[in-house]
Amino acid sequence: MSDSTTTPQTETHDGDHGWIHIVPARVLLAVFAALILLTLVTVAVTWVDLGDLNLWIAMFIATVKASLVALYFMHLRYDKSFCTIVFLASLVFVFLFIGVVLLDTLQYQPDIQQWQRDQLP
Repeated sequence: MSDSTTTPQTETHDGDHGWIHIVPARVLLAVFAALILLTLVTVAVTWVDLGDLNLWIAMFIATVKASLVALYFMHLRYDKSFCTIVFLASLVFVFLFIGVVLLDTLQYQPDIQQWQRDQLP
């Protein structure tokens, strides 16, 4: 009968655990600067009335920013290319899905506003 509390348990880690990629600080700072610039562009676009294009421009900029974060800060750029393709494809589908849903709201937005005005005392 052995007591597991007195017997030291050792774990061995055999095999390859992958590789580590260290991103240079200048690359991370450049991506950070690009994210700040894109944020400023997003705010600047709100000052210009482009009609329905405002939504698509905002969605495009958000997609680019999310891609930069995933590719560089989450090191997806240095992973297998299949993972990058899957990620970018999913971003495109989310971009299109949300964009189409938001465009659909423009059709019934006047009805919602009229209902809200009718509900005021």
